[in-house]
Amino acid sequence: MAKVLFVISPQNFRDEEYFTPKKSLEDAGHTIETTSKTTGEIRGAGGGVAQVITPIAQINIDNFDGIVFVGGPGMIDFQNDPDFTQIAKKFFDAKKLVGAICVAPAILANAGILNGKKATSWSGAKETLDANGAVYTGQPVQIDGNIITADGPTSALEFGETLARALKS
Repeated sequence: MAKVLFVISPQNFRDEEYFTPKKSLEDAGHTIETTSKTTGEIRGAGGGVAQVITPIAQINIDNFDGIVFVGGPGMIDFQNDPDFTQIAKKFFDAKKLVGAICVAPAILANAGILNGKKATSWSGAKETLDANGAVYTGQPVQIDGNIITADGPTSALEFGETLARALKS
């Protein structure tokens, strides 16, 4: 089974967008590791807690089959973070699965990997996707090649199930 890296903001990630897809992947037999800018306990906007052992700057992409960027109010300040955009590009260039939900597809757009690709996001990130050449669809979940994007917490379950199916194939 696959090993997937979940990327969260150092505080206030969106709980549903982390825990729901994580559970879908774990239920499908995949292993999840969570990373961020910092290590230790990171609290979501809804009070959930995630554990980060390895900071994103020390992640080796060769140890993973895919990456998922989680949205939430805390991620707004990290849309153009070099650690986040560079690792997104590395996973994409290695033809590994790249997923993002809510505001996080803006990270993929800023990494330059959504140019000409169909993608969706929270409406507040649409401008960033458009500015970076994405074909914004507004769908709950959008697949284009090895990229899977979703619009927000109401699509978290469908997003997780779509990721699990993609990793299976």
